[in-house]
Amino acid sequence: MKNLSIRIKITLWFTVILVVLVSCTYMVVFSVNRQLVQKTIRDELIRTVEDNVDEVEYYKNIGKIDPHEVDYYMAFRGGYLEIDDDFLDKVNEVYTSLYNENVTLLYGENPISKQTADLQFSDAKIQHLSINDTLYYVFDRKLTLEGLEGLWLRGVVSENQGMTQVAAITRLLLLFLPLFLVISVIGGYLFARRMLKPIKEISEAAAKIGGSGDLKERIEIGEGKDELHQLAAGFNEMFRRLEDAFEAERQFTSDASHELRTPVSVITAQCEMTLEETRSIEEYELALRTIQRQSRKMSRLINDMLDFTRLEMRAESYAQESVNMTELVQSVCFDMALIKEKNITLEYQVEEGVRMEGNRQLLLRLLANLISNAYRYGRESGYICVSLKSTCQGVELSVSDNGIGISTEEQPRIFRRFYQADNSHSGMGTGLGLSMAYEITKFHGGEIHVESELGKGSKFIVIF
Repeated sequence: MKNLSIRIKITLWFTVILVVLVSCTYMVVFSVNRQLVQKTIRDELIRTVEDNVDEVEYYKNIGKIDPHEVDYYMAFRGGYLEIDDDFLDKVNEVYTSLYNENVTLLYGENPISKQTADLQFSDAKIQHLSINDTLYYVFDRKLTLEGLEGLWLRGVVSENQGMTQVAAITRLLLLFLPLFLVISVIGGYLFARRMLKPIKEISEAAAKIGGSGDLKERIEIGEGKDELHQLAAGFNEMFRRLEDAFEAERQFTSDASHELRTPVSVITAQCEMTLEETRSIEEYELALRTIQRQSRKMSRLINDMLDFTRLEMRAESYAQESVNMTELVQSVCFDMALIKEKNITLEYQVEEGVRMEGNRQLLLRLLANLISNAYRYGRESGYICVSLKSTCQGVELSVSDNGIGISTEEQPRIFRRFYQADNSHSGMGTGLGLSMAYEITKFHGGEIHVESELGKGSKFIVIF
């Protein structure tokens, strides 16, 4: 069984169940039908005998009889018995005969008259008599009309009459039930093959993807909402996430190698140059400061890249809670106003009681990145203005400055990783600040955009 396909297993189980059901159906039908047929036989025996009770009449004078009637007449007790000619017929294998009270056959046909000669009459009751392993039903009716005293009608029918009908029904069952079974099994096999076809397609697609390593491939089995389509959708989602993970890893490796190449090259060159010959203390100190500066840049870059990748690939690790945005913005702005880089003034306008669902650590990082970016590209003695308020759209957070601004052509690219609009400031940051801000905003289901004009400053607006 373990080596059989699911389709064959389903068909075998389906066949076994059908065989059991057909067998049970046959047994039940045979049993119930036998009982019904036997009851029908007994009812037919009673009805036939009861009908014949009115077919026997007594006349004292034969002259009163209609000469046009074609009946049978026999002398009886100084008169005549008129017996309807239909009484002679065998009706549905039921034999009816006329007896006197001494169980002497007067008229009619009884195939077991000898065996019933000693069977006493019992009015309106069915008696059973077994002869040569054949069961007979016997039904007697006493005639009570004037002149018919002491006469009895006896009806006899064999159980074989019912068995003939049962045998006919059995033959039909033996013909049609196996045919029904064969048709059902074939239909079940075809149905199972059709229903399991998506599984085969899923298996082939998964094997193809596993063999080629192309995670862009998807499992296509058409539209549907059943379990197989849900399975295919689950596989496609898994492949999509794997593709995203490998792409993120590739991008991370590419970005890391590209961005770390410069500081590593500077450190290597500085070490080699310093070790070429004996240097003065001042020269050694200058070399160490250069190495220290490049090392710190590498450290910041690596930390930012790890944080960015974690947010991009493992966003579920950041728990969300109700965050007091008013308190968070006031706290960040108060701390960062102490920087006073380039003699820039940081001001903030915060609406009271603003709260939202989010991750406090990420929201703090978002605001800090936007303010740091404003410091980095701000003017000497300029200003930065932070605003927080509730609007009809939701919670709106904005950071504006009067710095160097961003050209219209560059604005669509500023949220890319490692992109820096002004190359003269490339050594001041890692190029991940705005990318991180964008990912944090997306994580919270919000939107971020910039309004800027070259030479006149920028305004970053985040709406949750």
